[in-house]
Amino acid sequence: MGVMKKLSCSTTAARSAGVLVCVALLMLAGCTSVSTPVSRDSTVSTTDAAPTRAAPDPSSPDQAFTDWIARFSVRASAAGIDAATLHLAFDDVHFIPRVVELDRAQPEFTRAVWDYLDSAVSEQRITRGQEKLLQLRPAIDTIAARYGVPAEVLVAIWGIESNFGTNMGDIPTIDALATLGFEGRREAWASTQLLAALKILQNHDIDRAQMIGSWAGAMGQTQFLPSVFLAYAVDADGDGRRDIWGSDADVMASTANFLARSGWQANQPWGLEVSLPPGFDYALADAKLRQPSAAWADVGVQTIDHAPLPPLAESSLLLPAGARGPAFLVGANFRTILRYNNATSYALAVNLLAQRIAGGPAVQAAWPRDLKSLTRSQLRELQTALNARGFDCGTPDGMMGPATQRGLRQYQDSVGQPADGYPTMELYNDLSRSMAACKVASCLAKQKRTTR
Repeated sequence: MGVMKKLSCSTTAARSAGVLVCVALLMLAGCTSVSTPVSRDSTVSTTDAAPTRAAPDPSSPDQAFTDWIARFSVRASAAGIDAATLHLAFDDVHFIPRVVELDRAQPEFTRAVWDYLDSAVSEQRITRGQEKLLQLRPAIDTIAARYGVPAEVLVAIWGIESNFGTNMGDIPTIDALATLGFEGRREAWASTQLLAALKILQNHDIDRAQMIGSWAGAMGQTQFLPSVFLAYAVDADGDGRRDIWGSDADVMASTANFLARSGWQANQPWGLEVSLPPGFDYALADAKLRQPSAAWADVGVQTIDHAPLPPLAESSLLLPAGARGPAFLVGANFRTILRYNNATSYALAVNLLAQRIAGGPAVQAAWPRDLKSLTRSQLRELQTALNARGFDCGTPDGMMGPATQRGLRQYQDSVGQPADGYPTMELYNDLSRSMAACKVASCLAKQKRTTR
């Protein structure tokens, strides 16, 4: 993915001495701000000394990255990473410009939930998931029983995260995280993940060359960040390594362990599609409002075929496409999937794919495919307009979060529209015209004041 820019420090001197020589020089010169002494095990031997070479240009981007790696290596040594692991990780480390580009990029055009589900829960993926489930049935049933997580859910996550292991990403995790740490926008986060990745190498769970994943450091067939790997990865096949890259058993067990320890409730449904009664108060479709399904039945909520609702504690109503789209009653297990990836469309995709793999129904109600999604800049303008009218959306950022949804609901209620919190193009145009009119009125008022 993208052109990988090789560091000047991965020439003869870097290959023979590695970054640890830089560490030693920094420590001798007192250039590091880390006061914790390096352990005896990580002391650099004088036999590792590099051949004499001309001093590099300190203003060079390559040299700046080399210096950052050296400073980080001091911290890693102090945190217990041994010299052999640091050599393995950093002797031939690369800066990857494409990683920085992807991290800084924020797509202008957003994707409608139905478009996302069309690909995430495609007929091809459903069929492939059923085949994989049949193929792994004995082993995966044992894992599902041990952790209390349905096999279909594990296969669904596997399918969405890496298309059942066929698309794990191809960027070396060490390089990706070192690049993000050096770039600086998310240095603290990236440094934490990089240290976790070094611990994985030191534990011999995976070779450096095989530790690959996405540009953001997510790894393996179900895309664990290094810190998540350390906390939840499982050696299910008994080979002494936790291998979420090549072992199906480890992939499934690690994913199940994460969900089980993140609040998954065994023998409970994720939720279900429901129908709403005429005149329903859409303001009730708020993730913060959680109540038993019996309470929802009391206000007229039914299953999609108008049968009584099954027991579901602390359930909330989800309208991913607003009042015109399908409605879902979701419970604790839906929220557990959000801990895996905090996006409503993702959690919905996982649960719907699992449902289809298990032979369950597709979404019955029609999606409002005629609605056009707002771009991020348009959503930012909408947030600004709502804030100006007193409907607090927080700092305008072009992202649809809980604060924006609450402000939007309040505005919709004030103008007599269904308070579903869904940002339509019609609503955006109305607010844009209102903002334009306010600007004209403000300008005229200012002119009158200056001419008096």
